[in-house]
Amino acid sequence: MSKKAMKKAAKAERYQAFKLERRAREKQMQKEKRRLKAQKRAAGELDDSAELEEKARKRQKMSGFGGKIVLDLSFDKLMSEKEINSLCSQLAYTYSANRNASYPFTLLCTSLNGRTRDRLEAINDGAYKRWTHTEWWENSYDCLWSSPGVSSSTREASLPQADLDVQKQKIVYLTADSGEEIEELKPGETYIIGALVDRNRYKNLTFDKATKESIRHARLPIGKYISSLPTRKVLTVNQVFEIMLKWVETRDWEEAFNCIIPKRKFLDSRKKGKDKSLSEKEEVVSEGEGGDITSDQAELKIDAEDLEKVVQEDQLLEAQA
Repeated sequence: MSKKAMKKAAKAERYQAFKLERRAREKQMQKEKRRLKAQKRAAGELDDSAELEEKARKRQKMSGFGGKIVLDLSFDKLMSEKEINSLCSQLAYTYSANRNASYPFTLLCTSLNGRTRDRLEAINDGAYKRWTHTEWWENSYDCLWSSPGVSSSTREASLPQADLDVQKQKIVYLTADSGEEIEELKPGETYIIGALVDRNRYKNLTFDKATKESIRHARLPIGKYISSLPTRKVLTVNQVFEIMLKWVETRDWEEAFNCIIPKRKFLDSRKKGKDKSLSEKEEVVSEGEGGDITSDQAELKIDAEDLEKVVQEDQLLEAQA
């Protein structure tokens, strides 16, 4: 066994030894929070109106926006191991953002196969399966307009053209290479984000895919609301998703872009030379973006704690509800 492998094995062993202790502490903390809450309620110190407002907010949140976001995971073979790891981390950020959003989307991950699935399965005994309000399909997203188990061409041939056109008209593939700009997000539509992390190797990949499958395509209107940026414009999967969540909350593209796009992207061009080395380290990008901004989390490293933390936060929220 190599020195690096031995270090990894030792780290995994330490993590497993610590996990049970950490979970016991968290359960004790939850129990203590419930006890303190009961004490305050008995003493009349708890603001019942604030608690009712919080419950109402949670009910509103559960209703969601009504739109659906599809993460197209069909690019597994085009990525390196490092890029697969980065993608899995971005998926965790995406789920976390949706879970905490005021108006969440329905989240669907399609074409879950290969190394991406293996990586997710290996992390904390497949913690991703416990993500709430998230669906995972091994099938492609073309099952949205047809039945699984049959070839795409056969399925499309079996549907009346009018019905097929109506179903596909509600689906939009977000790609920076599109000539169309999206003006607003609609509750009845489905938006596809290409979940590909690369070093800008593949050009027009998602655009060509959408064109081939005869579905609508569009890009986020970044150029319309942000006149110039000193760096390349490529977004990570989670950044695209967070921009869309922010637009649903504010109905303002400019505010959404300024809130989610990293502030250093707006640095004066005179500082560009100083940031060159940093930019070179952030070349890992997502092809399936709706706009074009370089990733902030490009070199994210994922280990068992990344997805475990998301699951634990879910458990804490459920205990407090």
